[in-house]
Amino acid sequence: QVQLVESGGGLVQAGGSLRLSCAASGRTFRNYFMGWFRQAPGKEREFVGAINWNSGTTYYADSVKGRFTISRDNAKNTVYLQMNSLKSEDTAVYYCAARSGGTYYLTYDYWGQGTQVTVSS
Repeated sequence: QVQLVESGGGLVQAGGSLRLSCAASGRTFRNYFMGWFRQAPGKEREFVGAINWNSGTTYYADSVKGRFTISRDNAKNTVYLQMNSLKSEDTAVYYCAARSGGTYYLTYDYWGQGTQVTVSS
């Protein structure tokens, strides 16, 4: 049973930073893509970024490129989303997701429960 548990959300001022964590369990994620998504109130869920667990290659939405960084810790089976220079428009519930193989922009199979990020201006 795959389980993804996000943590690290909270309230931060514009221009500040937060680091989200996604603890993954239930199997080996070596051949997985781990994605981060977000959903703001009244908006559709959108792709934020992803990482190929094997190679470490990362992919980002244009809206966060240069501000957000995704990394992984193999020993801890954890993926991170480092968010810098946060803006009010980054306010959303952030979700971690996993998919086996394929590529990062295909449908994800497993989802976490989400963690709220609120950026005050």
